[in-house]
Amino acid sequence: MGGMSGELPAYAERVLEVAERIPPGRVMTYGDVAEWLGEGGPRQVGRVMALYGGAVPWWRVVRADGVPLPGHERRALEHYRTEGTPLRETPSGEPRLAMRRARWDGVGEDAGGDEAHI
Repeated sequence: MGGMSGELPAYAERVLEVAERIPPGRVMTYGDVAEWLGEGGPRQVGRVMALYGGAVPWWRVVRADGVPLPGHERRALEHYRTEGTPLRETPSGEPRLAMRRARWDGVGEDAGGDEAHI
């Protein structure tokens, strides 16, 4: 991906645009983003987020199981608490995203006007 030009690949731009549209306090899974775009899959979205996601609210694009991004748990949890993202505790007391309440379907709230998709 990429090259030396400094320009983002078109797919990466589309993934990052979706990440920017997710309202505070809500999340989309990697698969949700790919489905919303109608191209790629969870792994491709994850790769884009790993390479370029630092410029967008990366904590809003998550694993389907609600586990915070490994290695970034503390920072992600700070963002979730600040934004009021629904969380739950596992039986062992570890925080997880409450996916049923936190998941955003890309419609309503701050979806960006009448556009259904990018």
